[in-house]
Amino acid sequence: MIFGIGCDVCALDHLEKSLSGPHAAAFVRRVYGPAECTALALDTPLPAGHSGAHRLASAAADFAAKEAFLKAWCAAISRHAKDGAEVAYPYTLDNFPWVRIEILDDSHGVPRVILSSEVQRKVQQSLGLPLDPVRQSYDISISISHDGPIASAVVMLEI
Repeated sequence: MIFGIGCDVCALDHLEKSLSGPHAAAFVRRVYGPAECTALALDTPLPAGHSGAHRLASAAADFAAKEAFLKAWCAAISRHAKDGAEVAYPYTLDNFPWVRIEILDDSHGVPRVILSSEVQRKVQQSLGLPLDPVRQSYDISISISHDGPIASAVVMLEI
């Protein structure tokens, strides 16, 4: 059953400013996890030309995917809440653990949302699911795209 859907877009020119500005290293450390940094080669400046444009588009798509995941999770929490009950979200935008949610391709090049064990536990708790560190009791589906100046992502949380 679908419990939450999230969608987000990211303007490449806006993200390029964050990745090339004076606070680029701090931004990357706050938003992208270690495996993402390696996959996107974010430890080196974006080169001019096609390879830099592709890396930028991929980084923007990953950023949109993280925000889409957050929206899907919030929708699922709201749906899970009892009628009239106050909704308690585990994070705010100020303390959301962006680096603990990584968007990585599997061996077939299909993007996956990879959650740290802490975030997995919070997802399970917030949705009233059994706490099982080995087996997830939910599925996360993701679709990512980029074209021209925009990257987009849609995430679906299924139980």
